[in-house]
Amino acid sequence: MQLVVVEGVPYVWLHQLQAIHAHVFDGARLKLEKLEDKKELLCILAVEKDELVGFKLGYPHPDGVFYSWLGGVDEKMRGQGIASQLMRHQHEKVQALGFKKVRTYGRNERKAMLITNIKHGFDIISTFIDDKGRHKIVFEKLLN
Repeated sequence: MQLVVVEGVPYVWLHQLQAIHAHVFDGARLKLEKLEDKKELLCILAVEKDELVGFKLGYPHPDGVFYSWLGGVDEKMRGQGIASQLMRHQHEKVQALGFKKVRTYGRNERKAMLITNIKHGFDIISTFIDDKGRHKIVFEKLLN
């Protein structure tokens, strides 16, 4: 498996990314327009034999923190540490870009991601209810 970094929309991988996203996020469609709206979008892609098996997307937040927005791993590839590899690579890349902190949001229903965040040094800093009425957990990590 190799990790591929794409700055901007990963058009070549879009269809496969959308398929993994739909599976991970209960059928939700990741619209191209939403990706194109993210300024300085950074995509870390896990690729095996020309097939996308995982992704980690993020972008700079206006407050100067890097926001780790979305991620997922193909269901047949889970349990192999791919999410952790994607996260580590993302953090190395954004630290090299000068960011000191990474922020992400989680939901209690997605326990595997909550555990992965904590395992990789994130702290829970707050919670909130989003505009869809879902309870969100805010995680932040200082990059060393």
